[in-house]
Amino acid sequence: MKVIVIGSTHAGTTVVEQILADHPETKVTVYERHDNVSFLSCGIALYLGGEIKDPQGLFYSSPEALTELGADMKLRHDVLAVDNSQHTVTVKNLQTGEVFEDHYDKLVVATGSWPIVPPIDGIDHPDIYLCKNWEHAQVLWEKAKDAKRIVVIGGGYIGTELVEAFNKTGHEVTLIDGLPRILNKYFDSEITDRVEEDFKAHGIRLALGQMVKSFSDNGEEVVVETNQGRYAADMVILCVGFRPNTALVKGLVDMNQDGSIVTNAYMQTSDPDIYAAGDAAAVHYNPSGRQAYIPLATNAVRQGILAGINLFGNSKKDMGTQSTSGLMLFDKTIVSSGMTWELASALNIPAAFVILEDNYRPEFMPSTTPVLMELVYNPENRRILGAQLMSDYDVSQSANTISAMIQNQNTIDDLAFLDMLFQPQFDRPFHYLNLLGQAAVADADKKTPVDMT
Repeated sequence: MKVIVIGSTHAGTTVVEQILADHPETKVTVYERHDNVSFLSCGIALYLGGEIKDPQGLFYSSPEALTELGADMKLRHDVLAVDNSQHTVTVKNLQTGEVFEDHYDKLVVATGSWPIVPPIDGIDHPDIYLCKNWEHAQVLWEKAKDAKRIVVIGGGYIGTELVEAFNKTGHEVTLIDGLPRILNKYFDSEITDRVEEDFKAHGIRLALGQMVKSFSDNGEEVVVETNQGRYAADMVILCVGFRPNTALVKGLVDMNQDGSIVTNAYMQTSDPDIYAAGDAAAVHYNPSGRQAYIPLATNAVRQGILAGINLFGNSKKDMGTQSTSGLMLFDKTIVSSGMTWELASALNIPAAFVILEDNYRPEFMPSTTPVLMELVYNPENRRILGAQLMSDYDVSQSANTISAMIQNQNTIDDLAFLDMLFQPQFDRPFHYLNLLGQAAVADADKKTPVDMT
């Protein structure tokens, strides 16, 4: 069988590895626009902030490794068109200019995503940069050396991590976002208020609830004009979000309104010979039971493995995602899994929440640290919808516990008495997640009307 894979970041790389591990006789051709594979863009901020000394560690595979497995790696090749009726792709060699056709039996679309570039006056200014791939990371590294003031536009994960990184390297940093809160897709206000306070304490200027109107040049710097002010900088970095890079197969397979490719549980599209994985595809979001666009490396890797398995017969289903994620900002661990209360409300899903802050281990220990927690649940069936945690203590694995409970449709009652270890070095007789569950049970019981009959 001949398989063509378009793109080889997370999903594309794992597709190739899975196919050739299980079916080494398969002829696999990979077309990739760039000259590298498997770049972990989530490590860009660590690189720019100096925490990673060798950025090559951000690549977990290589063209040579995939070639050794048996893949025919076509780097610096751009797929121009797909003809699914003829099972062919039209490809341009970006180094020679040659255009040719290739045939497939099965096609995997792993074309990923691309940063959103809004149509704002002056957006083509040479000191405005993107942050997505290895080429972007190298440019940002070089340009930041001579920059004093940096403006980051977009307060999501990448934007906030870049703000922290450049603050640590001594730059004057301004964060602009059109919404009133940063990290609003992942955390409710109780968490984001703390993060914003921390940013301000470190000298970061926040310009929230401001819409960018234009970019201009004052002769020395780029000037960002919003509906509330003007901000001059040596460099501006756009981090306003991503959209699926799927124009290549538009009209050939079913897509959602946002351009993400619709697949079944086996990563198969509406064309049975085309599979899709990674940022190009939608995911099944378990907390809502609906399709969603959630471009995370964890989703991409899982989907890539599933596509690699199911190309040879649909046998392994996708379990869906809780969008479990986290980051560390100024040494604080901030993690989430599932829905925020704000998202649940926007989707008209019944939701309530409780907030609890408690020490992670007993006060008689030489030291302890508080954990700020929020649990979101459905008051009608008491199922857990999501949770968020923030602490100087490493609470990252607690997000994975919540993820498993959402996956299994557990309730707040389950969490309240879930069996967890106790040892004073690690936690209390009731783990802080147990206490959070118990707080939710008490909250839910107060909301339950009493039957007076």
